[in-house]
Amino acid sequence: MKGAAPVDWEIVFGYLFIFGSRVFDVSLGTVRTLMLVRGRRVVAALLGFVEVLIYIIALRLVVNSLSNPIALVVYAMGFSTGNFMGGFVEEKLAFGQLTVQVIPHAADGERLAESLRDKGYGVTVLTGEGREGQRHILLISIPRRALAAVMAVIDAQDAEAFVTVLDTKRTRGGVFPMRKGK
Repeated sequence: MKGAAPVDWEIVFGYLFIFGSRVFDVSLGTVRTLMLVRGRRVVAALLGFVEVLIYIIALRLVVNSLSNPIALVVYAMGFSTGNFMGGFVEEKLAFGQLTVQVIPHAADGERLAESLRDKGYGVTVLTGEGREGQRHILLISIPRRALAAVMAVIDAQDAEAFVTVLDTKRTRGGVFPMRKGK
């Protein structure tokens, strides 16, 4: 193209560096916060150290070019993308435990409890009183990555069951499914 200005690759790579740095450090920040909430303080501290180093480097590049609105927009886009990616990464890593509480729609929750137990999950069955009388309440503590499998069993047995999923900070004892290969 005649008359087109040449691309200044140094500027382009600078923008990419700012964007990538923000995506990485904000993603680390999201995972760091979740580690802290789950009581993994040493891991959180190490992630925080790396996060801040990257943040300072990216911030320095933006501060040195405050008169450049594109750098500011790229910085903000990296931040928002980092929030999204941090949640995605944490979801894929699936750290921690969950407590799944099920109130079966069907009158008898024992059948669902047995199906879950047959799959290796520990299930505690309690009796509760609701608007429509007595109901079973199933409590299942699971690793986060097992949630989809547990929900599949529940949906197959009782698609109308009332299910709540709670983050569990710590567990001790109990029955948990064995890892394959162990």
